[in-house]
Order: sequence, then structure tokens, then C-alpha cells
Amino acid sequence: MSKIIRIGTRDSELALWQAKTVQKQLEFLGHKTQLVPVKSTGDLVLNKPLYELGITGIFTRTLDIAMLNNEIDIAVHSLKDVPTILPKGIVQAAVLKRGKFSDLLVFKNNEEFLAQKNGIIATGSLRRKAQWLNRYPTHTVVDLRGNVNTRLQKLNDNDWNGAIFATAGVERIGLKPEDAIILNWMVPAPGQGAVMITALEENTELREVLKELNHEETEMCVATERKFLNLLEGGCTAPIGALAYIKKEEIHFKGVLLSKDGTKKIEVSGSKKPEHYLTLAEECAEKVLKKGGNRLMDDLKLERQETNIYSTKTLTETQKHLFQNGIVSDSSDFIKIKLNRIPKNRIKQEIENVIITSKNAVEALLASFSPDELQFKNIYCVGRRTKRLIEERIGPVKHTARNAKKLAEYLVEYIEGTEATFFCSDIRLDDLPTLLSENKINLTEIVAYETELSSTKINENIEGVMFFSPSTVQSFLLKNKADKIAFCIGETTATEAKQNFKDVRVAKLPTVESVIELVNEHYT
Repeated sequence: MSKIIRIGTRDSELALWQAKTVQKQLEFLGHKTQLVPVKSTGDLVLNKPLYELGITGIFTRTLDIAMLNNEIDIAVHSLKDVPTILPKGIVQAAVLKRGKFSDLLVFKNNEEFLAQKNGIIATGSLRRKAQWLNRYPTHTVVDLRGNVNTRLQKLNDNDWNGAIFATAGVERIGLKPEDAIILNWMVPAPGQGAVMITALEENTELREVLKELNHEETEMCVATERKFLNLLEGGCTAPIGALAYIKKEEIHFKGVLLSKDGTKKIEVSGSKKPEHYLTLAEECAEKVLKKGGNRLMDDLKLERQETNIYSTKTLTETQKHLFQNGIVSDSSDFIKIKLNRIPKNRIKQEIENVIITSKNAVEALLASFSPDELQFKNIYCVGRRTKRLIEERIGPVKHTARNAKKLAEYLVEYIEGTEATFFCSDIRLDDLPTLLSENKINLTEIVAYETELSSTKINENIEGVMFFSPSTVQSFLLKNKADKIAFCIGETTATEAKQNFKDVRVAKLPTVESVIELVNEHYT
């Protein structure tokens, strides 16, 4: 191939290590490559809803979307993070030779706590937690999330006895501590230690190239593990372990399903000739179900029915399907919008500079005037989606910014003339008008719509709330306590939340999808 192969990867240290490993192998074979770190989903430009395409995995979703949008040619994943059913149009193109599949206990001081009653272990994995509590039922398991560096630092900073990691992960980036032991008794996650490369199904030429990187023995073993996982209908919310390996011309398998607290455990094992690897997975899954796995899986499904995230804006079905397994969301509109009838005499003639900071203002304009009556020379707006609506319904946008303050800073430098018309809400932030006034730009404000606070009392057990404007924060506090995690769409909303909430998180991009991604990261 003469074309440069664009390698999509997440931007964590481990993900980049994996992507660079693939890059080296491709370049050794004579192919030109380019690494493309993908940070966030942003606006999802797809012809079909994500759930129709089967896009589900929190760690893989961003790369799936980038591939379907033709921004990358291949994606490199930790195989254990890849859902067992890939999105339509995307296929597994290769699996690299597997690294170490074991789990690793990193401990502080010494290992004596293993024989003691009150040990404290940290992990964000339900599988590891359940297996640890099954073996050490009197210990306490605390939640631990973040990348490898962050988790090691948290272990150092807290009064814990140890934390559990994937051996391959810490070794690949050179961070394996001396105070660590392999947990040979713990059954790993399906696919742990392996790297998967995905590509578009239609790209047959590229898939032929990637076959040269495929390790058939690893491919067979992880396929067995993932088939077992798929048949048990498991995912991130089910403590399932699976391991297949080839020895003496046979494929051997062991699997485990546990309750979340580790009090219930179902184990299976078996072996067959390698060519019957899928039959082996099916037989082992059937054994688990016959041993009580059906009831245990039903219990696990019921456990995750309780709502743990609330959105202060009604979510669409597509948006609801973006949450990873284990997150149950509910939503309602905490602010209601009333579009004002804008008098004809307010825009009798062509307006040179128009400022629009929300889609609600666009809707108000279109409710009062036909597109032909809206003769605006220069339109400035906030947000890509607002821009998209304006250009579809009214006309071209001269400049768009992430927030009102950024737009004001741009206008101070580049606005044509010294006057502008701002179509706004009755509740609006002072940043833009104040900055323009300070720089001698005359601003005519037209209240295009009114905002009404419409608070709802939510269940006290809900862990986090998604906020999309300062007004949604204000509305929420009318009937609820500020004792949740506040997941905010932007810095302005976060500033409002910080006046009352202790734990405030800010999305990477000012979109609903990015806030959902922020929620998913918390539960990963």
C-alpha cells in the first residue's frame, strides 16, 4: 500500500505504547503510518443513531466514531475493553501476540496484611473486587480509578494496603513497582493482556495487510474467552473472568462468574482440540448457567436498575444509549423556555452585526420571521450546533466561539464597526455585554426568549447530576441538596456549581455527548 495508514488511539500513555507497537510492526513491513490520538467524541456526525450501529464501549466508542467518519484507518485497543459485539461496518482485523494476562497486587510496606482481618485493597474492577472478597471476605475494597500513574499515586497517598493492576499494563510503560506480586489465583478479564486492531469491513486491502500482524494462537484464545463472556451476557457490570491457553495441542479454558460482593462463585473449566475452541466456550458457558448462573445474572441485572445519574436536560434515545453498562440515567428539563414574539420594527432594516449565543434564540427568530426577512450581514455565535442551525435556516456564520466570553474577546478585535445586536435570554451572563461595553462597542439587546426555572426533586441515592447551564444549577438547588457530583458542560456552568457543590467535573467539549463521556469516565 502506498497510502499512509492512520492509526487511531486514545491518548493515554498505555494506549500510545500499544499504538506505537502496531506502528513499528507496520513500518517494519514497509508501510507508511501516522499516529492519530483521539481525545473526545465531540459532535457525532453520523447518519444513524449510535445504538443502531452498536457503538457501546466507553474506551472504544471515540475511536469507532472516528473510523466511521473516515478520520482514521485503523484503531488500536486493549482487547479487554472492546465490547464482544463490534459496531456495524467495523471488524476485528488482527490480534497481536498476547502479553502477560495476569493481575498484579501492588502493596505498601509488606504482605502481612494478607493474613490479617482488616486489609484494605483498591480497585475499580468489579471482577477483581468480587474475586478478592471471595478469597478475603473480611477485607475492605475501595474504589480506584484513573490511568496507571494516577492509581499508583493514589495508592501512595492513601492509607491502603495495596491496589490491583493488570500486569501487562504496568510493565508496558515501565511502572511495575518492586513491591508487587502476581495473583495467579485470580482469573483475568477476557482478552486481558492482548491488543486488538479494528478496521472498516469494506477496506479489504488494508485488512489483508493487517493479517500479517495477527497472532493466530492468541486470536483463538481470546475468541474463546469473549464467546464465553458474550454467552453469559456479561460486561463491565458483571464480575466475569475467563482464560484460555493452548498446551500440548489442546486449548484449555477456565471461567468464573461471581456476585458483586464475592459471596457467590461459579467456576468451570474444560479442554478440547484447538479447532473446537468456540464449542468449548459454549459448553463452559452452559455449565455456568446450569450451576445457577442464570439466577446470578438476573440478580446482577436487577442490581443495576437503580438510577445513579440524573440529567437536568431531557436526553434523547441516542444520548441515553451512550452511557456505558451499569449507568442508569433519568432526565427532565430543569429550565423551560418561552419564545418571545419579536416585534417587526426591531429588525426593519439590514442589521450589520448579530450575536446569537444559543439555539433557543435562533428558534425565537424563526418563530417571528421568515428566513428571507432576516437580512443579517455578519452573524457571530456560540457553539457548533448553534452555528449549524443558523447556517441551515438563516445564513452563513462569520465566526463561532466555545463560549460568550471567547466570542466577546474575538469581537473586540475583529468586529466590523462599533455596533451589534444581541438576541439573548432574559437571564444572561454579563461577560459578553460588559466586555463589549468596556471596548466602546454599542450593544442592542433583544430578549428573544425567557427562561423559567422548573426544578424537580430527585432521589437522594442518585450519585451525580449533569448540568448544562448556570440556570440548571440554580433550578436544581431549589428542591435538592448539593451533595452529588456535578458533571458540567463548561467552565461557566462549573463556576456556578462550585458555589455549592464540592465535587465539580467539567466536560472536555461543550456538548451533551461530552458530558456523558465525563460520566462514563467516572464509572470506568
